This record gives sequence, structure tokens and C-alpha cells, in this order.
Amino acid sequence: MLASPHKRISNKALTVWRISGVIKAFIGWSVTAVALFLLHIFDAPSWISVILIVLAVIFPCLHILVFPVLRWRSWRYEVREEEIELEEGIFIKTRTLVPMVRVQHVDTRQGPILRRYKLASVVVHTAATSHEIPALEETEAEELRFFISKLARVAEEDV
Repeated sequence: MLASPHKRISNKALTVWRISGVIKAFIGWSVTAVALFLLHIFDAPSWISVILIVLAVIFPCLHILVFPVLRWRSWRYEVREEEIELEEGIFIKTRTLVPMVRVQHVDTRQGPILRRYKLASVVVHTAATSHEIPALEETEAEELRFFISKLARVAEEDV
């Protein structure tokens, strides 16, 4: 059995994922506020409002403070001549091997938050699906994209 992959994604991913958590929290709080307003108008039992408020406090704390750290600690990847190995998962660990002969093309993806922190994600496409290595430094992502596409071409020529 192969050893676990050892390369990590950028630690700036923590900041990006926390910002994402804050955005999700604002959306969740907006929905909760509307729900609380409607519950008040329709004279619903107060225990429903209490549960909504508790959830509106707990979930943002988890998504802003806890999950980004756990997610960052669990993310590993390794690119070898024959395959790409990905390992991720907070509660359920998933290890994926993508054979180079299956790689069709490779992209880098960068949204506004990633761009602000000079990060990018590498997306490896196969015929069946795509696999993402999130939050790499921009230069590392570009080098990795080029390296994987070069290995995929070599693997294709060997078939």
C-alpha cells in the first residue's frame, strides 16, 4: 500500500474558508431572521424560535472556527508519475487515486476570494468526473497544472 500523500495545501486556505463561513453565516442569519419574523406573526410556539436561535449561533461558530482547521489538517495530495493521490475528509477520510492515463485536461480555478489571497485551485478532469486540489499558492497551482498535463501526455503516449 502506498504511503499517505504528504503535500499540504496553503495555510491561507484557513482564511479563505473562514471568509466563506462568514458569508454563509450572514445568509443563514438572514433566513433565520425571516423565519423568526414569520413564526412571531403566526404565533408559533416559542421553543421553535429558541431552537432556530441556538442553531444560528452554533453553525456559524463551527463553519468559521472549527471546520476550516479540521479541513486544512485533513487535506493532502501527491502527484506521482503514474497517478495523483488525494486525501481529504473531516469525519470520513477519502483517499482517491487518479491514474495519469485517465487525465483528460487540467484547469486552475480562482474566485474573487482566492484571487485576493493569491491562491488558486487545480482541477483535474477525467472522462467520468473531476477532482480538485483547493487553495494552492498561484505559482504552485500553475506549476502543478503544467506538470500534471505534461505527465498526462506522456502517459497517453505510453498507452
